[in-house]
Amino acid sequence: MLLRPLLALLLVLAAALASPSGALPAAFAQETAAEMPPMPRPRPDPDSLPPMPLPAPAAATPATEAIAALTSAPQPVALNVRITQDGAPIPDGVVWRIFDTQPDANGELALVAKSDVGSPTVELPPGEYVVHVAYGRAQTSEPLSVVPGANEKTFILDAGALRLNSAVTGDIAIPVGLLKFDVFTAGEETDRALVAEGLKPNDIVTLNAGTYHIVSYFGTTNAVVRADLRVEAGQLTDATLYHHASQVGFKLVSEEGGEAIADVEWTVKTTDGATIFSELGAFPSTVLAEGEYLVLAKQGSQVFNREFEVQAGSPREIEVLTTVY
Repeated sequence: MLLRPLLALLLVLAAALASPSGALPAAFAQETAAEMPPMPRPRPDPDSLPPMPLPAPAAATPATEAIAALTSAPQPVALNVRITQDGAPIPDGVVWRIFDTQPDANGELALVAKSDVGSPTVELPPGEYVVHVAYGRAQTSEPLSVVPGANEKTFILDAGALRLNSAVTGDIAIPVGLLKFDVFTAGEETDRALVAEGLKPNDIVTLNAGTYHIVSYFGTTNAVVRADLRVEAGQLTDATLYHHASQVGFKLVSEEGGEAIADVEWTVKTTDGATIFSELGAFPSTVLAEGEYLVLAKQGSQVFNREFEVQAGSPREIEVLTTVY
């Protein structure tokens, strides 16, 4: 009776061994697999992997080429400047300077365009710029963005004009050759900046609207007058400054009304002993502010002197007598 089951088992094993794949019956295979742990999947070595191919550059097309050309080609930029918002464009006397916004190796903005035309049209590649425009001493700076196509920008100077003159108190005219003016920004003396120097009488100077400190020089000695003046936009400001001074001439004589003696060394001092004028000659002259002075006339080894007072008025002559020593 036991022989029959044993024969059946041997037949099953023989059939399995005779199978081409050598596979066991399904039930037997499942039991065997359940008993074996899963094998880990192999991981590739990153250094052994081939490099990833880079994406190929996009092929240029007529559209991309047209866009690149348009965004790099110089574009027309029309510029104009006005004294005030409602004023007409300034026709001439304007200086334009256009700078790049990126500093160079020296930390300075590169000058990319310049023009002295009143309303120029310049060619600039699209980008960001700084435009400086000057008219006389009036000036302004503003950013400029250039885009593809036509560009236009208007600048407003907000400026006025100033005309200066001076006279001696009492409306006594001063020779033009003895007058000059300096213009400074307003504020404390240590903070003032020079705006215009050595202006002649009746010169017209264009300035940005605002308050300015004016210095009038009558001669080159000590006759100086200062004033703060306001310049209004779109207006001409006329101003006359008055000096408390006078032109003074000197001569050394042996008697009153006599002939001037030549080769005299002249020195003028203030009451505190400061020397403010010196010259060699027979007829020296200068301009002195009101006050008291001492004049010394040296001829050879002899020195003659005289005290005198200056009052605002017409030119006068001071005689120094050799008989008074």
